[in-house]
Order: sequence, then structure tokens, then C-alpha cells
Amino acid sequence: MAVILNIDTSTDYCSVALTAEGMVLAHQETGGGRNHAALLSDYIKYCLDFAREKELKLEAVAVSTGPGSYTGLRIGLSEAKGLAYALDIPLIGIDTLRIMACNVMFTQELEGDEIFVPMIDARRMEVYTAAFDFALEPVMEQQALILTSESYSDIIATNRKVLFFGNGSDKARDLIKADNVEFIPDIHPLAIDMIALAERAYSQRQFMDIAYSVPNYIKDFQATTPKKNVLG
Repeated sequence: MAVILNIDTSTDYCSVALTAEGMVLAHQETGGGRNHAALLSDYIKYCLDFAREKELKLEAVAVSTGPGSYTGLRIGLSEAKGLAYALDIPLIGIDTLRIMACNVMFTQELEGDEIFVPMIDARRMEVYTAAFDFALEPVMEQQALILTSESYSDIIATNRKVLFFGNGSDKARDLIKADNVEFIPDIHPLAIDMIALAERAYSQRQFMDIAYSVPNYIKDFQATTPKKNVLG
């Protein structure tokens, strides 16, 4: 399997992992902040130094492409593009919501018929979300969703176990209640959970265009205009 540098900066977690043959060789991560620009270069250097020390040849760079934080996604993709271009290696884009689903798949006891619903916090009662089956095929397409008590009702009506997780799922706890619903805490998109997705993309030669690729924001960034001081 290929030696791949994986980068995720899509939420308030910043993480980098050097992986090969389904294993994490080196990684660095920090959560709870928005200082990705200050941390990311050092994390990448740490993993590249490890690869150089072990005489490993980096064969691709994988980066989470969103949805998520506008600023975080731009920082991560910019670093990944620069590295892939400088080393003349492929760039792989990985869907952030599927990264989160992989985290749950490999850390929870499952039966194989569950529906995975990752949720990334957006503004107010909005989340970036989707739903996947066990093959990571979409049951509900990616979207920016304003949560109500009727959200995901079609999926819940299937009576399959529905797993909600991600930093946006706290908003749904008091709204969505059913016997087949479970909320899993502390699930974040991390570079160490990109292994299977990145290796599959590499083997299938699913690469991004280094020059023209952009993050998957789901919806356009909306800047706010400061209010005028009516008192002068």
C-alpha cells in the first residue's frame, strides 16, 4: 500500500497522520482550538521527518475537503496542494462526513445494518450532514440542514439503528427521539481515520486537480456586515 500523508483541518481539530498498509506510522493532533495555521506546518514537518528517517517515500497527500469550517478547509487544502505540487505526487480529496463515519465503524460494536449520520456544527440550529449505509453509500445526500423534530424522519422510519454523531449532534438530542436512535459522543474528523478512504482512492487513482480543486463548502460563505453605530 502507498505511503500517504493525511491532513484534516475541517473542524476545531487539527490533525496530520502518516500512514501505510492500513497502519498509522506517525501522527499529531490537537483539538478545541482554531489555530490551524500555526500548528499545521509543524505537524506536517513532524510526519515528513519521520518518513525521511525511516527512508519512506511519500506517494500521495490526502486532505479532508469538507464540509466544515471555511477557514480550516482553506488552510488544509492550501497546504496539501503546495506539498503535492512540490513533491510531484497525487492529491487525494476525502469527504469529511465519511471520515467521521469511518471513525464510528472502527470504534463501535456494530451489527452491519446501521445508518450513519455525521453532523458538523454550522450556525444556530444548522448542521452539515448526510446519512450513509455500511458501505458508505448515501442514504441521504449531503446538505446544510436546519434541525427540527421532523429531521431524518424518513430514515428513522426504516426502524434500522440510526447513529448520530459529530459536534453538531448535540443540537439534535432534544429534538430527535426514537427507540432506534443512538447518539455517540466525542466523534471528530481526524487524519488517522482517513486511512481506508485514502488508500481506496489511491488504488483507484481518484486524484484531485492540484490547480483547480476547491473545498466542498456545501453552501457559499456569507460574510456579515458590521452594524452601524446609530449614536454616531
